[in-house]
Amino acid sequence: MNELAHQTAALDTPADDTYSDGGGQGPARADGLDLRPVPRVSIQAFCETPGVAQAIEQASEDRRMAKAHTKVHMGGIAAAVDFYRSAPTPNLIILEMRGALVTLTDGLDALAEVCDAGTKVVVVGETNDIELYRDLMRRGVSEYLVAPIDLFDVIAAISEIFGDPEGSPLGRTIAFIGAKGGCGASTIAHNVSWSIARSLETDVVLADFDLPFGTAGLDFNQDPLQGVLEAVSTPDRLDDMLFDRLLSKCSEHLSILAAPAALERAYDFKEDDFSQLIDIMRQGVPTVVCDVPHMWTSWVQKMLGAADEVVIVAEPDLANLRNGKNLADKLRQLRPNDHAPHLVLNRVGVPKRPEIKPADFAEALELTIGASIPFDPQLFGTAANNGQMIAELGGKSEVCETIKAIAQITTGRREIHQSRRRSALTPLLQKLRGRS
Repeated sequence: MNELAHQTAALDTPADDTYSDGGGQGPARADGLDLRPVPRVSIQAFCETPGVAQAIEQASEDRRMAKAHTKVHMGGIAAAVDFYRSAPTPNLIILEMRGALVTLTDGLDALAEVCDAGTKVVVVGETNDIELYRDLMRRGVSEYLVAPIDLFDVIAAISEIFGDPEGSPLGRTIAFIGAKGGCGASTIAHNVSWSIARSLETDVVLADFDLPFGTAGLDFNQDPLQGVLEAVSTPDRLDDMLFDRLLSKCSEHLSILAAPAALERAYDFKEDDFSQLIDIMRQGVPTVVCDVPHMWTSWVQKMLGAADEVVIVAEPDLANLRNGKNLADKLRQLRPNDHAPHLVLNRVGVPKRPEIKPADFAEALELTIGASIPFDPQLFGTAANNGQMIAELGGKSEVCETIKAIAQITTGRREIHQSRRRSALTPLLQKLRGRS
């Protein structure tokens, strides 16, 4: 079975062999009043006819698609395969495919070779045939629409794929925690968030859970009046609309949920106080980065245990080694069926500082070094003081490439495909991917 078939769950096949006009989207609509809003997903369409392209363009301008990022290209599946050889795939690809069935299936097989895990596919075709529909579902296609289509057909298909309240959550949660206070876990989390949004072109929410001392607002040169505290203080009012109002937008694809960073009150929370907020974020955002403070409370344990990916950031000294070992062991207990956390060594090579060798550090934690970030006070200090990310100052530096590698691995994205040049980080990526 090709890789694409593993990337999306096949939809239920219709109970009988009758197949309504419009493919799997049901009867035609006179309006879109029954349609659910589409979450923050990235969508790219590859069309062969102006009519399908126009329907998708019109859908992208509808209020229900306001959160989604949609781009329409011409050229069909051949253009899609060529495009994704050198670009990351979005959350959803819409393909218009015309011609013989063998052309369609060959095209899907070629797309599977350059398609990232988790990408969903909608096919728009000209044949109204139940056997074709079933074959596409077996290949992992999420929906098949029969042309001609209108904007409501497009919105309905997307909302069904991403808006099913009983389906699996859309978002992937990545939790960053430092083995020791001040080791730079927040800085790495913020830069990785920016890299995911920028290089992978997918929506990211960075949630700063260090309520008294969080630095997300400073690092992104933002001064939001509301954020995490408001979200968890009124659980009875917390919904998608309130969540949207609390976000502070940093770029086209990146928003932050900031910490108050004030000491007017004590921030005492129970184990499940953040669960509702994380559930709402996962339902509506493809990538959620949790900046977890260096503390050990019931809610921190719950957050780390529930995350899809955990990244331990540490410096190569004795205190970090002890704490990192304790963290790694505890996470194995909390997450017995998940792979090991990723280990990032930060500030490696501080002049005149005795350091534990990376190999010895990793062996003690029974982990593999996922990334090693060199000590560069000029680069990191300038970025912090300017409210900028590392890549905005040193786009070609080794640090930038390492952060990009962490972003790719923690999101489950593989490297850009055949046309990308082999970089010095290729062995690192292959090693990390083998542990995923």
